[in-house]
Amino acid sequence: MPRLRLVLPAALAAVAAGGILGATPSGSLYRELDVFTRVLSDIENDYVQPPDEKKLIYGAIRGMLATLDPHSVFMDPAQFKQMREDTAGEFGGLGLEVTMRQGALVVVSPIDDTPAARAGIEPGDRIVAIDGVATRELTLMQATGRMQGAPGTPVTLLLMRKGFAQPRAITLVREHIRVNPVQARLTEDRIAVVRIGSFQERTDLFLKRALAGLHEKAGGAFTGLVLDLRNNPGGLLDQAVRVSDRFLSSGTIVTTEGRGGRNVETEVAHPKGTEPDYPMIVLVNGGTASASEIVAGALQDQGRAVIMGTQTFGKGSVQTVIELPDGSGLKLTVAKYYTPKHRSIQEEGITPDVVVHQLDERGPREAEVPRERDLPRHLPREGAQVPRATPAVAGPATGEQRTDFQLRTAIDYLRTWRIFRAEAGGRKKT
Repeated sequence: MPRLRLVLPAALAAVAAGGILGATPSGSLYRELDVFTRVLSDIENDYVQPPDEKKLIYGAIRGMLATLDPHSVFMDPAQFKQMREDTAGEFGGLGLEVTMRQGALVVVSPIDDTPAARAGIEPGDRIVAIDGVATRELTLMQATGRMQGAPGTPVTLLLMRKGFAQPRAITLVREHIRVNPVQARLTEDRIAVVRIGSFQERTDLFLKRALAGLHEKAGGAFTGLVLDLRNNPGGLLDQAVRVSDRFLSSGTIVTTEGRGGRNVETEVAHPKGTEPDYPMIVLVNGGTASASEIVAGALQDQGRAVIMGTQTFGKGSVQTVIELPDGSGLKLTVAKYYTPKHRSIQEEGITPDVVVHQLDERGPREAEVPRERDLPRHLPREGAQVPRATPAVAGPATGEQRTDFQLRTAIDYLRTWRIFRAEAGGRKKT
């Protein structure tokens, strides 16, 4: 199986290759391996019951990777198969993206038009139990494995949310989830609104088709475009690059650097297939992570789009995924990525050019979504960020704007932009 480059948060934990593959152990490592061999021998010979050798080895590998960052993990064959289905965008389940935070299973985002989304599950909800099994007793992969399964079968979740007096049970029926990560529509004044939910194998293809359909409907170029990356947990690096390339005609998109500055790779934009240079706003929030942060950072640094919303997740690392001989898999953090201005967003995230908080009838509302800096063993931030202007902060709104205040604000900004350009173009110097 070819290696995949991933930029996923822990919510989509996959698999990776470790230094035990192909590296020559040092003398000290040989001595430590001798200790490991001794312990394994003692267990096999003297443990009160015959041990399961595969469980012993898998447990040792998981323990080894648990000393690294939270995105380096091991998966058994069933978990690895699940990861590949997720990446391909087809699986049986509920349509939830989750992560672990201080031992609690927390919802990052429900996938649009899935049982989870239709049931009203929200980012920040805590899943206390799955079919009566406490999630604190499960690993992330075990929890996601219990939620996935044959379409048509039920699963009961015990949910806790801010404002709930006690957890509430909700029963969902699994479906065959075929995820189209791109949703697109056109406003009456030809502003395109495009939401990308994740970066899976065909995200750029779906985006290309969606944009072509909107251009046909608009009869030409848009008056503006809102690219909605809110609650997008990331995915495949190459898809983030291709999506960025669709809006950029030249220049750097992202640079990845391995340990000690080795294995530096730079992805650049190409003029072929680039969208027209219409005004563009990218919406982000705390659930915007990894691959979606690469897109936001590239468009921000190149001045192609205004970034609007709230601070993003802050995951600036890249993982490599391979399949092992027995069908299991490993995911290892192998590089850090940098925006075109060589900013590392690790821990920090992307700072919006215009800060706009989501509102409801009670005022500002932000889901309690964990960020990279909240995860145990996360990689520390390095270097200073490129200084940016103090972000503007949009004011409150009423009425219809409260249904999705951030999106409504982005559309209004684009309308104002168009009006201003039209008026400025019609003025004559005297």
